[in-house]
Amino acid sequence: MMDLDDRDDAVEQTAPVWAVFGDLMSGLLGAFVLILVGMLVVQMDLVSSLKQEVEKRQQEEQRRMALEHALAGPLASGRVTLNDGRIGISGSVLFAAGSDELRADGRQLLKSLVEPLRVYLGERQEMLMVSGFTDDTLLRDGNRRFADNLELSAQRALTVTRALIDEGMPSSQVFAAAFGAEQPVAPNADERGRAQNRRVEMAPVPKTAPAPTSTPPSPIRHE
Repeated sequence: MMDLDDRDDAVEQTAPVWAVFGDLMSGLLGAFVLILVGMLVVQMDLVSSLKQEVEKRQQEEQRRMALEHALAGPLASGRVTLNDGRIGISGSVLFAAGSDELRADGRQLLKSLVEPLRVYLGERQEMLMVSGFTDDTLLRDGNRRFADNLELSAQRALTVTRALIDEGMPSSQVFAAAFGAEQPVAPNADERGRAQNRRVEMAPVPKTAPAPTSTPPSPIRHE
């Protein structure tokens, strides 16, 4: 039979084992809690990202519908297109080949766009970017006005911008950009594709926030 001293020794040897086991279980429980918290954080981030994406899509759809409503008349005429928030006008509607002089019908079309665009931009604190594009055909040798297609697209964008301003668009709400033959919307392999690439686009863009004005330091007075 095990005497009292032997039982005390057995208890003393078993105690460290239970202590180690308890520490191990505590460590495993802590690791499980950390993993669970991490999974919850990741899930919350995913839910937040999904919510933001849904709100962004809804805002874009509302923006598109508002722009369609504002341009209902010009869009119905078929001479203006709207794709992903970009208002497109065929170059042949506005200009003769190789020219930056606005056609009479083109000016009348731009005039019909000014009022709905002015209201739309004012309600959203946005600006209108007028972009000129061409096909990849080199300018004829007889055309001495423009160095290349980039310059032609720039002058056409400026002409449209000035016409909008002349018809009532605030100059602070519109600016011009030029892309030349870059960013074609169709292959330049045939005349149909080249005609689609000769275009002017107008797109509402956010206004750049003005830089904060720093207050000059007060002069130091010497008593």
